[in-house]
Amino acid sequence: MAETEHPQIYLITPPEFELSQFPNQLARVLDTHEIACLRLSLATRDEDRLLRAGDALREVCHARDVAIVIDSHLLLVERLGLDGVHLLDGARSVRKARKELGEDAIVGAFCGASRHDGMNAGESGADYVSFGPVGQTPLFDGTIAAHELFEWWSQMIEVPVVAEGALSADLVAALAPVTDFFGIGEEIWKSDDPVQALSDLKAAF
Repeated sequence: MAETEHPQIYLITPPEFELSQFPNQLARVLDTHEIACLRLSLATRDEDRLLRAGDALREVCHARDVAIVIDSHLLLVERLGLDGVHLLDGARSVRKARKELGEDAIVGAFCGASRHDGMNAGESGADYVSFGPVGQTPLFDGTIAAHELFEWWSQMIEVPVVAEGALSADLVAALAPVTDFFGIGEEIWKSDDPVQALSDLKAAF
């Protein structure tokens, strides 16, 4: 069956943000655009900061019926009343996360550019698999999740797939037919107007 639906937006927070400003900025984006899910992706390991950020963003998201997951911190999902976890170690923790959080929680897995890790994550019970970066970025080791990976995945595998990392309008246009979600974060938050920046990216769908 041909994919005729547009991919959905899977929003990723910046690694650092001001709690006095970011929730309002996020609310404006959620009020303007249809967002499938938000990922709290703070770089900090400070539990107090994570808890305060999680509380604030959960309120913004749940008031608008948007699911919210957190990077890696399995133990904070239930404490914060979040919808699930995004694992950064491929398939390794998927079974454990599923067991601890239950069948209803969202469990996603970032698998870099590894088809093998992606398949293992899906078989272990992941709700989605994300591959990336799809564009050039100094933040990774230079490995790119190529178009062919998404093309193969969309034809062969039922588990939804997310394309993320260094997205541009050209990459969005190229990948739109072969991905279920775009993981969009820094691409819009570094802009003065994230709402408009997201509109510009979506225009490439």
